Amino acid sequence: MPLKFMFTCGGTAGHVNPALAVAGRLRELLPDCEVLFLGAQGMMEMDLVPREGYEIRPLRITNIARGHDMAAIGHNLRTAGNVLSSLAESRRIIREFRPDVVIGTGGYVCYPVLTAASSLGVPTLVHESNALPGLTTRMLARHVDRILVGFEESRRHYPEPDKVLVTGTPVRGAFGSYTKETARRELGLDPSMPLVVSVWGSLGSGHMNKTMLALLPLLRGQKEFCMIHAIGSRDKAEFDKGVHALGLQPADCGVDAREYIYDMPRVMAAADLILCRAGASTLAELCYMGKPVVIVPSPNVTDNHQEKNARVLERAGGAKVLLEGEFDAESFLGTIRALLRDEEQLRGMSSAMASLSVPDATERIADVALSMAGK
Repeated sequence: MPLKFMFTCGGTAGHVNPALAVAGRLRELLPDCEVLFLGAQGMMEMDLVPREGYEIRPLRITNIARGHDMAAIGHNLRTAGNVLSSLAESRRIIREFRPDVVIGTGGYVCYPVLTAASSLGVPTLVHESNALPGLTTRMLARHVDRILVGFEESRRHYPEPDKVLVTGTPVRGAFGSYTKETARRELGLDPSMPLVVSVWGSLGSGHMNKTMLALLPLLRGQKEFCMIHAIGSRDKAEFDKGVHALGLQPADCGVDAREYIYDMPRVMAAADLILCRAGASTLAELCYMGKPVVIVPSPNVTDNHQEKNARVLERAGGAKVLLEGEFDAESFLGTIRALLRDEEQLRGMSSAMASLSVPDATERIADVALSMAGK
């Protein structure tokens, strides 16, 4: 009988991509294994997972609002109802699929799925890529059999440290498929022109998109570097409106503005400098590839966990960290130019990033999943 693996993840690409990495490794090891994903209805996993050839089934589940006004209370009441219905649906799917192990890699959809699996006696593990565990992981900590974390310093945040194993954060195999030269050639880039990649989360960032809009007039006619900027699905219409108001096109400023970068492994491989948030999955990919990075952590996350992630890289010498409100478009451009002109600093940052990588993280997690499945 082939082994069966169930994955649950969602909300952002940072939760989905580690699951895809582990699923891909399990299929390499066991080509006849069966894989099924459960995700949140209407979220990006419903698009990203099928693109990689896996079946995914939707659950009606929503997040927890942090406010205390009537709108937040109403939203949380609906979420409570969705949790109950998702628990029941998860149990039904688990009984039907009969997985040997259930693996969660982040997002609120993990709670009903892993809780249901645990109640049915199915082995469970959750991976937390952030230095500080998120709400869902904290809620699951006593239910799951194993907790896998990206950072050694994360172990102390859990009530049962014996359950916790440091594995690093998985990176999809495609991130090792390109050299800088082959990636730049495939993208049709001028080999003498540095590439800056600007990406602010899979959904985008309103604040950083406004900064990028303000950068465009400053970049018009310059020949110092080219840029690929990911707008994000949430802000695409507003960004396009801003571009129209400026009366210029991003391409006129050396900027390739995309809603989403689907070929991220190739684009990152080609880059000389990355500008990004501090999602743990993105940072793991950058460490794996040894890419210098300017990080602007999102201030809109629980327990300010993105800044904590970013400071780990900053202390190692691989990243420059800027906080929202501490810079404008002109000073941001000054930071980019200063780094691109200092090749020695870029090389040092690249080495520091690579030193933080756990290149076999995917292998480690696949090994844990196989051992829990009895293989």
